[in-house]
Amino acid sequence: MNNQTRVPKFFVREIPIYGDVILAPMDGYSDAPFRALCVEFGSAMSYTEFISAESLLHPAVPDAITQRKLRFDARERVRVVQIYGHDEDKIVQAAQKLQDQQALDILDLNMGCSVRDIAARGAGAGMLREPAKIARIVARLTRVLRVPVTAKIRLGWDERTRNYLEIARILEENGAALIAVHARTKAQGYGGVADWSAIAEIKQAVKIPVLGNGDVKTVADIARIKSQTGCDGVMIGRAAIGNPWIFARQERARIAPREWLAVVKRHLAEHLEFYGATRGLILFRKHAYRYVQGEPGAAALRHALMLCNDVREFERLLEEFAVVVIKK
Repeated sequence: MNNQTRVPKFFVREIPIYGDVILAPMDGYSDAPFRALCVEFGSAMSYTEFISAESLLHPAVPDAITQRKLRFDARERVRVVQIYGHDEDKIVQAAQKLQDQQALDILDLNMGCSVRDIAARGAGAGMLREPAKIARIVARLTRVLRVPVTAKIRLGWDERTRNYLEIARILEENGAALIAVHARTKAQGYGGVADWSAIAEIKQAVKIPVLGNGDVKTVADIARIKSQTGCDGVMIGRAAIGNPWIFARQERARIAPREWLAVVKRHLAEHLEFYGATRGLILFRKHAYRYVQGEPGAAALRHALMLCNDVREFERLLEEFAVVVIKK
């Protein structure tokens, strides 16, 4: 499945990256089972779901949800823990604690989350409104950490404050080793069209690697964004849900039903092992629907899966769908 060569595509400081397509960190989706599956198909870096700096600091031991987010599968390479927060001291303290207690290769600072409750407090994309604060945090992180520090950003808070070039230069000047760019503003959320030209501007303005993110929906889009922006790698988020084949540059429509079913069932099995049978099945429903989305009969199957609480029945529904509905 994995078609990566052993020639690095780029380096994050001294860390070689053996591929140019990467699963984006997505809350509720990019957990260890899904990341490991995507790695098998070619995802070159493994970003955790974003983790609150405060959740790492307040308890004597992080809560169960945070602990689960910090777990990596043995198949994962280049382990990136992504954190967010608004308090400078807590971000630095959390990062130091992670480095001391967690096996990670890279620490990533989330400056792209557009969720209102997070951004409004000055975390996630809210940090983009305070360039000086970003400079201080990144400078402190790169001074106290042994691992490389990277960041994921958006183009700005809104169309009037597209300060992505300023932020990119600040990141590089203060020691960041890579910038991932979601080519939308906070105000856009996931609407509108991603501005790939802004990624190209950032790539021309800095010497560190740049990952392009936004509106990469097909295999052809991977080559297109690289050609138009010159980015070192491509970060794929929503288009990868239900479609890990995109990391192997395989078109979803060309996957045979038997292979499709084998991958879905394996993903389900690993999900159940990771979360436990009851919770794992409930949480897998959103993945299952994306695996079938767009196919005839998907809406009816989604309804049946939402009501199903038995693993064997869940698998039977998927098997029936693969045999009867998906025709290649």
